[in-house]
Amino acid sequence: MPVWLEAVIAILLLLGALVAALGSLGLARMPDFYMRLHGPTKASTLGVGCTLLGSLLYFSVSGEGFSVQEVLITLFLFVTAPVSAHMMARAALHRRVQAVAKTTQPPRELGRGERNK
Repeated sequence: MPVWLEAVIAILLLLGALVAALGSLGLARMPDFYMRLHGPTKASTLGVGCTLLGSLLYFSVSGEGFSVQEVLITLFLFVTAPVSAHMMARAALHRRVQAVAKTTQPPRELGRGERNK
């Protein structure tokens, strides 16, 4: 295996581990549910995606062959993580889970023909 490819695989694996660690740190440090929701969602899509891409490159080049399972796992995560985060946020809004006061802004009054900016 060429050295440049080993470097790319190592960078992908390290980037995936770093993003996963930052996502778990965000889950622990954010003040309310809505802000905590962002950390694990980003970690699962970007962190696990980079890790699986590095694994896919390694096993494709090392002689094991192309792994369909890793591609399917990546696609499954990229589809289900945002959908599950959206559903959790909707459930929290439905149950009227309160955000921390310093993170909320009063809603603006929209006139006829104006859009949210």
